[in-house]
Formats: sequence, C-alpha cells, structure tokens
Amino acid sequence: MLDVGPDAHDHAQEASVPPSEPERHEELEEQHGRVRHEHARWSVGRVAFLAVSAICLYLFAPSIAEVFSAYDRLGDVEPIWLLPAVLCALGSFACVWLVQAIALGTRDWFSVVTTQLAGNAFNRITPGGGATGTALQANMLADAGFGVAYAATALTVQSVLSTAAIVALPVFALPFVIFGTQVPDGLLQAFWIGIPVFLLMVAIAFALFVVDRPLLLLARGVAWVRCKLKRGSSIDRELGPRLIESRDRIRRQIGPRWELALGASLARWLFEYGVLVCTLCGLSANPNPALVLLAFVVASVLGLLPFTPGGLGFVEAGLAATLAVAGISTSDALVATLVYRLLTFWLPIPAGGIAAYVFRRRHPREVHAGAAPATPS
Repeated sequence: MLDVGPDAHDHAQEASVPPSEPERHEELEEQHGRVRHEHARWSVGRVAFLAVSAICLYLFAPSIAEVFSAYDRLGDVEPIWLLPAVLCALGSFACVWLVQAIALGTRDWFSVVTTQLAGNAFNRITPGGGATGTALQANMLADAGFGVAYAATALTVQSVLSTAAIVALPVFALPFVIFGTQVPDGLLQAFWIGIPVFLLMVAIAFALFVVDRPLLLLARGVAWVRCKLKRGSSIDRELGPRLIESRDRIRRQIGPRWELALGASLARWLFEYGVLVCTLCGLSANPNPALVLLAFVVASVLGLLPFTPGGLGFVEAGLAATLAVAGISTSDALVATLVYRLLTFWLPIPAGGIAAYVFRRRHPREVHAGAAPATPS
C-alpha cells in the first residue's frame, strides 16, 4: 500500500480547502486581465490597419501578378550581368550589418547578421513599415545579451540614417540634370520632393540625437499608451532617462565613425540601385543612369509605406511604371522589377528563416525582464 506520509496528507487537505475571498478576487482579476489583453491585441485601430493592408493587397494584386508574369523572360537577362546584380544585393545587406554593428558598438557579427536577416524576413511577411521586424530583432538581440532599449535605439538610429539616405539619392542625379538630361515630369517631381523630405529627415535626426526634450516627449507618449493598454499598471517614468542614456551611448559609438555610418547608409541604397542597373544592362535596355535612379528612388520611398509587408504591391506597381516613364520598354521594366524584387525581397525571406534557426541554436529563447545593456565587444 502506498504511504503518502503526513506532508502529502497536509498538502491534500490544503488543496481541498476552498480559496478565500481575496484569492477568488485575484483570480477573477487575472482572468479579466487576460480578456482585456486579448481585446487590446485586437483593438479597433489594429483591425482597421489590417483591413487597409488587405485592401491595398487586393488593389495591387494585378500589378504583382503582372510582374510575376515576366518570369518566362528571366532567361533574357545575360548571365554575365546576373553575377554583379547578386553581389550588389549582398553588398546592400552588408552595409546594413555594418551600420547596425557601429550603432550597437559590437563586433559580434553573428548576432548582428542573423538577427537582421530574421527581422528583415519577418518584416517582409507582416505589415507595419519595419516596426515588426525591428521589434523581433531587438528581442533577439536581447537574447544575445544586449539590452532591449539599447538595441531598439540602435536599430532606430540605423533606420533613420537609411531613410535619410534614400531621400538624399536624387542629389546624385543633379549633375545629369544640370548638363541637360531631359527628366520626365513624373520623375522631376520626385527629384524636387526628395530635397525637402531630406531636410525634414535631417531635422528629425537632429531633434532625436542632439536635443533631449523630443525624446522625453516621445518616451512620455509611449509610456502613456503602454499604461492605457495594460490597465492597472503605472506609467514608466524612467523610460525617458533610459532612452536618453541609450541614445548617448550610441551617439558615442557612432561619433568617431559617423562618416562610415553615413557612407554605408548611402551605399546600401546605391547597391540596390546597382541591382536594377545591372539587370537592365543584362537586358540590353540601354538605361539612362539618372532617370533609372529617380525611378528607383520613387519605388523605394513607396516601399517605406507601412500598409503592406515590405511595400508589396506599391514597389511592383511603382517601379514598373516609373521605369517605363524613364524610357524603358514595358516588358523590360517588368523583368527588371521581377529580378530586383527576387533578390531584395523574396529570396531574403527563406534566408531569414534559416538565420533565425541558426541563431536559436546558439541562443535558446529566454524571458528577459529589463535586461541591462550589453558591454560592447
């Protein structure tokens, strides 16, 4: 006969005692909290955003299908031009890794490369304008030993530099315009719009990285929203100082190497532009470098819109149309758009899945509660 012993008997008696009123109240509060959490996850704003994303994908579905219909012409691209196109695509990713490593102040290339590929892939399958991929990468970096706030701030720095670089690219077309290149009206508008947008990005960067008050206001707003979403929680009044501390550390990291960070941010987009030019050369389309650059900028800015994953549909429609305006035949524009999206959008998705698997083999998932910033290595 099994002897449970006195301790087991006592535990059995304790288990049979009904919970007290305070305990029942706590249990009900916990259940209500879970229900509120489920409602918060499916808020009106989030459902509306997903609805807009679905509508955009529906409207752009014909453009996406038209681009993919050019797959039977992929063989028309001279293989000798495909190799530099692939190298340009890899160079674009390498520039992103370099800027992130500078912002994080680390030489842990394994963590930077694998988390960026995973975050980029996640961004490609979820709408949100890069926010979803940034959140995933920041949490993965936390598993690798970096502080969440520190990693998120570093990724924000890289994102701002990248956005400022893309809107500054039309400046490279200025010499061609000065020396007589005829720019169609649609592309000329992109050229003139790029200048004030670039100045706006410079102002935003100055406000975030030089002045404390905008960052404190941002932290206050974020803390307020988090408090409203998580009822019963208090406002995190230390978020602002933590963000400023992380920003100052990142600023010290980038400071001595700001030229390298800025140059790599520009080179990232120039490499992607190189993918397009190499493909058009492989099609013997005789592309005008200045016009193709302006067409590329228009499509890339459209890709920053958060309504579809990775600008899906916006880029396909925008790039094919602007290349046609730049003097490229419709059929060549579709093939070039397909090759460009294959190398910069579709193929990195499975690469990101592999990178996430490899990363988790080294850093199994852990729960982090306010991890301290990692010491740059």
